[in-house]
Amino acid sequence: QGQEKLSCNPRKENGTHVVLCELGNPMKAGARITVDMELSVSGLEDMGDAITFHLQLRSKNSPSSSNASVTVTVPVEAEAEMQLRGNSLPAVTVLPTSWHWVEGSQRPEDQGIKVEHVYELHNKGPSTVSGVTLSLAVPYLLGDQVLFYLLELSTEGGMNCSHHPDLNPAQV
Repeated sequence: QGQEKLSCNPRKENGTHVVLCELGNPMKAGARITVDMELSVSGLEDMGDAITFHLQLRSKNSPSSSNASVTVTVPVEAEAEMQLRGNSLPAVTVLPTSWHWVEGSQRPEDQGIKVEHVYELHNKGPSTVSGVTLSLAVPYLLGDQVLFYLLELSTEGGMNCSHHPDLNPAQV
């Protein structure tokens, strides 16, 4: 008839996490009860595709080995929102008309004006992520002319980085 909050207590029983909820006593014969439960479970990233709950109704008045039980399997779906931010330093670059590329030079300033591109990949959650691959394509040639001479590629935050074999081919 009415709704009331259950008093539930978590505990460990034979190495298993158990949540015991008292429905109240005494109950009249033939009473029907509907219980809606919302469980918050953390650390599901490594649980696989599903988590299984074993639910059992026990009576203190008539203990029996045939207490009704049911198994409920709930699919686990990790959700994470990734956000990529990037900018160039300086934001605008104009190559002076008097500048000329010096073929075979080992000096960076003879290759052009330095432009640094910074990209930040953020996980906005709510779940953690692993095995993320970020691929950046930089147009370093325009026809047969060098548009961007790529000097180096670096990362922060424990990430692995692999780069194209044409990175800094003249070893500037």
